[in-house]
Amino acid sequence: MAERAGDQATVTVRGEAMREVPPEQAVVSVTVSARESSREVVLQRLTERAAELRSYLDDVGEAIERRESGSVQIHPELKRGGGKVVAFQGAATTTVTVTDFAALGDLLLRLGRLESASVSGPWWQLKPGSRAGADVRAEAVADALQRAREYAAAVGARVDRLVEIADEGAGGVQPMMHRSLAFAAKAESADLELELDPAVQTVQASVVVRVTITEPTAVHTEPVSD
Repeated sequence: MAERAGDQATVTVRGEAMREVPPEQAVVSVTVSARESSREVVLQRLTERAAELRSYLDDVGEAIERRESGSVQIHPELKRGGGKVVAFQGAATTTVTVTDFAALGDLLLRLGRLESASVSGPWWQLKPGSRAGADVRAEAVADALQRAREYAAAVGARVDRLVEIADEGAGGVQPMMHRSLAFAAKAESADLELELDPAVQTVQASVVVRVTITEPTAVHTEPVSD
């Protein structure tokens, strides 16, 4: 779109860029649970299993970037058709972020062997503030400036001065693509190998750039006759 700013013509263009990049993190959710007739026993079992999980994660080392405790739930299980409590159930969830994908398959299998543990994931993603986002935004600006040069050249002008760059707000990392696996209870074989294919992440950006151009030479306005 062309317009005039004062005595100088301007061109406003939209630039876009998209790139597919490997993921940088894999997120895994681990939930340990317990079901007993007594609330106190449920709490005890849940505490023991959560401690076992923490001890295991302590031993994993640098493959884990961080771990975060999630929700803890304790609730009674009522007899169908009546209000009598027949058991108590409890669950505690931990979210684990992994950066060493070579160790991820073994980690998932070993977590799946923990007693009364449910494992979900991995969910693949980029790190917050990933360099991939900055690179694709720079490519979107370059695309917009190239379009501006082409529009200017079409009317015998050239780009003179950058006036404005605006992020359209539609850019950034798309909702992360993921492939999930789930484990319940124990995996029996110690010889299992789990091969994973990290899901490619799509990063895209869109910007609006406004520039001034030199006086067009290929545009002639014909006088309007009555």
